[in-house]
Amino acid sequence: MAPHTGLFINNEYIDATSGETLTIRSPHDDSLVADNVQVASSADVDKAVSAARAAFKGEWSTWTPEQRRVVMIKFADIVEKNADELAQWETKAMGQPISVSRSIIGFLTAAFRYYSGWTDKIPGEQWPENDGSYRIVQYEPIGVCAGIGAWNGSQIFFGFKIAAAVAAGCTFIYKPSEKSPLGVLQLGALIKEAGFPPGVVNILSGDGRVGAALASHMDINKISFTGSVFAGKKVQELATKSNLKRVVLELGGKSPSLIFDDADLENALTHSSQNFLFNTGQACVAASRTFIHESIADKFVEQLKARFEQFKHATGDPSDPKTFLGPLVDEKQFDRVMEFLEIGKKEAQLVTGGGRHGDNGYYVEPTIFLNPGDDARIYREEIFGPVITLRTFKTEEEAIKLANDTAFGLSACVFTSSISRALRVSKAIESGMVNVNSSQTFGMEAPFGGWKQSGVGREGGKQGIMHYLESKTISINMNV
Repeated sequence: MAPHTGLFINNEYIDATSGETLTIRSPHDDSLVADNVQVASSADVDKAVSAARAAFKGEWSTWTPEQRRVVMIKFADIVEKNADELAQWETKAMGQPISVSRSIIGFLTAAFRYYSGWTDKIPGEQWPENDGSYRIVQYEPIGVCAGIGAWNGSQIFFGFKIAAAVAAGCTFIYKPSEKSPLGVLQLGALIKEAGFPPGVVNILSGDGRVGAALASHMDINKISFTGSVFAGKKVQELATKSNLKRVVLELGGKSPSLIFDDADLENALTHSSQNFLFNTGQACVAASRTFIHESIADKFVEQLKARFEQFKHATGDPSDPKTFLGPLVDEKQFDRVMEFLEIGKKEAQLVTGGGRHGDNGYYVEPTIFLNPGDDARIYREEIFGPVITLRTFKTEEEAIKLANDTAFGLSACVFTSSISRALRVSKAIESGMVNVNSSQTFGMEAPFGGWKQSGVGREGGKQGIMHYLESKTISINMNV
């Protein structure tokens, strides 16, 4: 069946007024996946915002928390029934291994089910009488919201942003990445089937111009962005210059992993190899700066090298369930990673990998670099591919200093058998998330986001929904 390629506005698929389209090709073999993917114009953005505003002021505003809960759960059920087809569009468009695509669909349904439970659990506050005055605080939906998602996990970003928004009573305009728009565009039909009123959820495909139009729109109350630091700063700038809309940013990472001499080595190796290489290393939370206690470094490096080389045999067609590593998303990302590999060969010792895998498609060998310098680009910059750097440390204090010596602060890992050390080091690390004896884990009940240039605000958990609410203080004078 041909995919939906139109803009989804007011519960209908329509052609863009721009007359522009995108063509999506497979990064596996350059075959055509879809053409005629519509590129929204500024007029189309206005149309989507108007639809969302009308829904927010109209029918959606009359829905009870119970009604919102029911439609959210129904949507999750429908997505689950269509999970295989949705996953295939991500696999075809961006080369995501089918096993990864299916797991990410699971995050989408989990987000809607989790936040459906919040619809009737947003309490207000009442303060004790003070000199005849009572104060009540209530929380109201912020209004029309927008979201821009990255290409490496399209469905989970859709879930994180929209589930929290509609649970709070907001309406939404979502733009997926132009690299992988197809899977998200298919969700429009499922939104309508679930019973969301027209205008509550709208989906616009297109490039950065569409994102800029959303960020600068005067009738959008909040925007949530997932992507690069550079683009995130532009979103914040445009939001500020327009109407000071609220901004949440989930940006890049260069996450540290600290492996102490008392760590369970097998566990640390598993999380530093197959879990690090999840989604072919195209993950903002990937612990790409790994620090190993010098007493176990030789053994660790030797065994990690063997594991990376084993995964070469599980690299290939992303539609094959046996495939572990797929291609990078497109030629631009492939060229970027290949450039970093050449730079890395001058900045550090190449342990394994360092080149293209095969002759066709945008495949890269799983790569390990050892002992890059403090100013090495492969050590400082986010590569977003299957490339890890290793360094050693002597003391706990040195490990913490190395971990924090970065402009990012999204995720971190600590491997040790000492609970006291784990707690002590976790507290000292400047990061929004710290994982003990594990790579990054996900749970809808907990906030997800970073410190420093890794972002502003949080998604997930109670904090995630509170970003879609405004507080209102009502003071009642009882002396009259």
